[in-house]
Amino acid sequence: MSDSSIQRLINALALPASCSVNQRVPKKMLIENGATTAADKRLFTDSIEEIQWLAVLKPNTVGVPAWRDDEREYLEIAVLAITLRGDKPVNLTHLCELVHRAVPYPVLLMVQTPQGLSVSMAHKRWAQNEAGKVVLDGSVLMADVGTELDAAHPFSQALALRNQPQAHVMALYEGWMACLLALQAARYTGVFVHKNDLQPLSNKREKLQQYEQLTAEAASLRSQAAKAKQLAQQVELNLALQRVQVQLTLARGQLSNPTPQEDQGIS
Repeated sequence: MSDSSIQRLINALALPASCSVNQRVPKKMLIENGATTAADKRLFTDSIEEIQWLAVLKPNTVGVPAWRDDEREYLEIAVLAITLRGDKPVNLTHLCELVHRAVPYPVLLMVQTPQGLSVSMAHKRWAQNEAGKVVLDGSVLMADVGTELDAAHPFSQALALRNQPQAHVMALYEGWMACLLALQAARYTGVFVHKNDLQPLSNKREKLQQYEQLTAEAASLRSQAAKAKQLAQQVELNLALQRVQVQLTLARGQLSNPTPQEDQGIS
């Protein structure tokens, strides 16, 4: 796959040659395993130009042990790249979710769109009611990348395999998830902050969600204040906006500077 953005991301991952696969994946395979409705099948058929299985990370290719417990089994990580057609708009979030559902292993998924490159990841676990079936565990984590793929950018430097946790395959996968979360946080703070000693992913995602909710609340209050006819109502809304802005400042500080209690390693 020749797209420069995808190649730059692969370069940033710095995977050993032993991980390389570079095989084209038939759309039929994803349709059979990930599309449950006629609309989903059309989404795959009409939107996807090409699917490439770029690499696979296994204990024997990267020297990182597998992970097994009662909830999940992480034997390998698949690195996939999809190029979309540019002739019609696509629900990218839904498409990525379908792809993650279709593959039984944790996936680092790159999707090249006419607008840029999107990277997504999602945890998997055993299905509770169907033996041997794997399902998504939580929502899909997505981030758009662009200039951050420049070799000198701290996000690009953080992605290298050698910089990820090596305790087991799940920890390695979470290391890359933490890189994406740090990139999302940088969209709000203006600073990419990432360490090998990472706060739990659930805490980072909660802080991001809280910040996004406060941002939406502030926008709503501004809109209401602009439309308010009565002075008393304007004052009340502006005071509420000031309180939300204080919360936003605190939340932005937490994204930039995790507390020592939160700055824990991945087990």
